[in-house]
Amino acid sequence: MEHLIPVADAHCDFLYYMLYDHFKLKTTAPRQAVSLPYLHQGGASIQFFAAWIDPDMRASGLQQCMWLIDAYYRMLEECKDAGIIPFSREFTPESGKTATVLTIEGGEALMGREENLRLFYRLGVRAMTLTWNATNELAHPAMSRVNRGLTKLGREIVYEMDRIGMAVDLAHLSDAGIDDVLSSVKHPVFSSHTNARAVCPHKRSLSDEHIRAIAESGGVVCVNYYPPQLCRKGEASIADIVRHILHIAEVGGLEHVALGSDFDGMSEYPRDLKNWGDVPRLLDALLHEGLSEAEVRRIAYDNLRDYIVQFY
Repeated sequence: MEHLIPVADAHCDFLYYMLYDHFKLKTTAPRQAVSLPYLHQGGASIQFFAAWIDPDMRASGLQQCMWLIDAYYRMLEECKDAGIIPFSREFTPESGKTATVLTIEGGEALMGREENLRLFYRLGVRAMTLTWNATNELAHPAMSRVNRGLTKLGREIVYEMDRIGMAVDLAHLSDAGIDDVLSSVKHPVFSSHTNARAVCPHKRSLSDEHIRAIAESGGVVCVNYYPPQLCRKGEASIADIVRHILHIAEVGGLEHVALGSDFDGMSEYPRDLKNWGDVPRLLDALLHEGLSEAEVRRIAYDNLRDYIVQFY
């Protein structure tokens, strides 16, 4: 069916491929999941664009981040006539445009300096993960063999993020690191692309305890479409995504679950959700589970919008 439900998405890696593989938002290249045609087809109202810092690249994290931020603003300039705009408090889906939020994936971007954090905030960054899949000077990742928390510098950076009003993104962070963040911030926190560990055991997914804690902080848990986090056996599908959404809604409350696809950041996709244009199929599946259109809109749009607007 055709929806009037707007959709907000908390994570994609398009900027990396725009910079290094010459993706363009206005057209669709092979393997590309985020493009203007797909965004329009999928009903995209808000898309977070992450500056992913590759820890294996010779260029410093700071250099990489500045290049990716430049790519973000080039994208806005190239697509301003197509309704791609920066998010603001005044944005409404009724405008027919797609609002964008700039984020950072990987605290390596800071090069250990609070000054860089404040600089990124002034450049428009409104959320940051402390880690990706490698240990850095701030924290340890979920995929680490050891469950360690934040470093002294990591605690200082989280304090400064909280002070200036940059959202702390718990994606990829170790359990102990999540505990450290939750015990030290005043603003609500979120996880931009994760899933429920109780539904499919995966170190990057959240325990029920952490789902509840994020909800109690006033934050949101954003479900991703990464097959290894969706199901243990067989080919992942939209049905698996729905299972995670419903579980998180049951544990943390329907007003604390949202979407965070990880589009253009995955080497594989669910069999029936390959790009942004397929997202209406997910909304249909939620409606078929008995959720009302208002409830589906909360999951698809309102919860994430109401969360991120606090940082503008």
